[in-house]
Amino acid sequence: MTPHGQLAVRRPTDVPLDSLVRLVRSYEETITGVATCTREDILLETGHPGYDENSWCLTGPGDEVLAWAALSPSGDTVDAALTALPGPRGQSAARTLLCLVLDRVDELEAEHGRPYAVTVGGVLRGDTVVPSVLAEAGFTPGATAGQYDIDLTVPALPPLLPDEGTLRRAGRDDDEVLHALHLRGLSKGPKTRDAAAFRASRDRLRDRGEVTLLLEVAGRPVGYAVAQASGTEGRVLDLCVAPAFRGLGIGLALLTAVLADLRGLGAERALVTLDTGDPNEHEALARVLAVQGARVVTRFDRTDG
Repeated sequence: MTPHGQLAVRRPTDVPLDSLVRLVRSYEETITGVATCTREDILLETGHPGYDENSWCLTGPGDEVLAWAALSPSGDTVDAALTALPGPRGQSAARTLLCLVLDRVDELEAEHGRPYAVTVGGVLRGDTVVPSVLAEAGFTPGATAGQYDIDLTVPALPPLLPDEGTLRRAGRDDDEVLHALHLRGLSKGPKTRDAAAFRASRDRLRDRGEVTLLLEVAGRPVGYAVAQASGTEGRVLDLCVAPAFRGLGIGLALLTAVLADLRGLGAERALVTLDTGDPNEHEALARVLAVQGARVVTRFDRTDG
């Protein structure tokens, strides 16, 4: 137990999973008024290879988690996450864990003999703690994304496919095709460039009952969507469209189709994350789906060591 009034750095594997869920839900609710994080979301985050040695918590009295950080190397980039509750201890908690993240990056650079760019994602607009701590460490705001809460109890319009377009479930034999689309896609999010790491991620999702739809035009793969249902909660985890086929409604067709699958699995609501570069895409989303809420998340970048 943590002595009264004292803070302790611990591995997240040494604290109850529900403590991490409460932390993220409190963070979301304090900033946006709505908590969307589920236990399944945290299980996905903690299931990455190497998570144990690349993650930390800051706990307070009663071993309640006050802040959480984790990182994942991917190619020449380290993708990190940092969550800290607003309040008197928020700044110091965020600084403490960010120092651990950057120290670990230094270790990785020494081990592999090359520099890493570092990104910290998932920061909600309205967060008064993490952005200022990141700015002190030389991070600047980068890409933003919109998160949309979709009511699945309201049936959506059927997907409108392009000429010669077909939708089908993707299997293990399609992993190479999905990875090629993932690398070519224009998403602002981090890329998994290593094929073996991408396949391992796909295997973890398959073990958790994901749904992946592949859209082909005249037999050519042009986009995919990945989603997962857990009870009444659904998540669209990835949506990718080949650059040459953007602007043709393929992303919206994939989204409506995969949300229909989530609805069929019993999900009553789903959280969808989309790049915010095309406002017309989001207007189309609200016309087709029952959008109950929206918020903005930002990724912060640091390229200097």
